[in-house]
Amino acid sequence: MSLHRHNPAELSPPAGFSHAVTATGSRLVFLAGQTALDGGGKVVGGTLPEQFEVALTNLLTALAAAGGTPHDLARVTVYATDVADYRAHAAELGRVWRRLAGRDYPAMAVIGVVRLWDEECLVEVDGTAVLP
Repeated sequence: MSLHRHNPAELSPPAGFSHAVTATGSRLVFLAGQTALDGGGKVVGGTLPEQFEVALTNLLTALAAAGGTPHDLARVTVYATDVADYRAHAAELGRVWRRLAGRDYPAMAVIGVVRLWDEECLVEVDGTAVLP
């Protein structure tokens, strides 16, 4: 299995994502959207950075259960209820990402949404991974 990140010089330099990712491998893992729910199903964290850390941890836990690692992530989508707040905390969110998932960035998008399933949730993260 291999993932190759493509960041053409003609595009703006990526910060915290890759413009394109090609993948070869034998298994695709589709990761359901994860929010800041603890093991008991309660929303934890009152700020976007706190909730992002829990949501990303939950995503990586699901990925590990499928036999994958953060390096296997080919695509991640972040759904935020307040994109301006997300942008304001971008540096902190980047530090959380690097601490939990490293510096091999997948293709990513951040999408603003009116609300998430659990009204207290500020962010949801889903993704696709390619495993050997």
